[in-house]
Amino acid sequence: MTANRVGEPVVSARDLSIHYVSRDALSYHKAISGVSFDLAPGEVLGVVGESGSGKSTLALTIAAQAGRGTAGSGTAEICGGSLRVGNTDIRRLTRRRRDRLTLSTGYLSQGAAVSLNPQLTVSENVAEPIFLRDRRFNQREAMTAVATLIDSVQLPLSVLDSLPHELSSGQRQRVALARALILEPTLLVADEPTRGIDATVRSGVIDVLRELQRERGFSALIVSSDLDVISTVADRVAVLDRGLLIGIGPIDTVFTDPQHPYLRSLAAVHDQRRRQSGAA
Repeated sequence: MTANRVGEPVVSARDLSIHYVSRDALSYHKAISGVSFDLAPGEVLGVVGESGSGKSTLALTIAAQAGRGTAGSGTAEICGGSLRVGNTDIRRLTRRRRDRLTLSTGYLSQGAAVSLNPQLTVSENVAEPIFLRDRRFNQREAMTAVATLIDSVQLPLSVLDSLPHELSSGQRQRVALARALILEPTLLVADEPTRGIDATVRSGVIDVLRELQRERGFSALIVSSDLDVISTVADRVAVLDRGLLIGIGPIDTVFTDPQHPYLRSLAAVHDQRRRQSGAA
């Protein structure tokens, strides 16, 4: 977590609405409705919400990935308001602008750890985004960058020649994080970064993410259904409920005198865990 942020927002959403268009383009499902917020340079914003709240759709859209894949209900599209990431208007995103934007935006998707190419070594998986951008990039420079990041995510360099199946779930997630950061993005979008990881190593993954953010100074939008993750790593929290932004601000402020039923339930969990932490 960081402080003393200045400059233009890294992400700026104004009355943003996103819907899913069915595959036959005959029906629509609203996922995000009228959401507004800014993400400052160097800030970490946590996004929480129940399943179906729209939090993953928001992350997908900010990371400029919405048009590249489909959900079960179709393709996510901005249908109202505005969304800017850096100097890019996401509503007017061309393929060239998307490619330029993804140079400065790292995306750690749900299941990124299990999506590593099983035929590639750790070093090849992490380096792949470099060579997808520039096939002629200097091999030695790329491997140096990979080794530096593997060390930064607190893995031994001996894993560089390993295949993904030879690693634990926590190790694979650290490799996926290194891959997301290999192009030195100014923004990291991480969707459920601890999902599918053994509970005993989750805190280690979050500690690594927090330390990397502090060292490199990138902004981050972290989606999680785990309030402990958000309270550990985020400067502010945004709470979504059925596509609506029902609270945003420092976590203690958001959960002070909550009026919305879902906020009250989260506040109760937050207070209980804080008391347990104090007792320990």
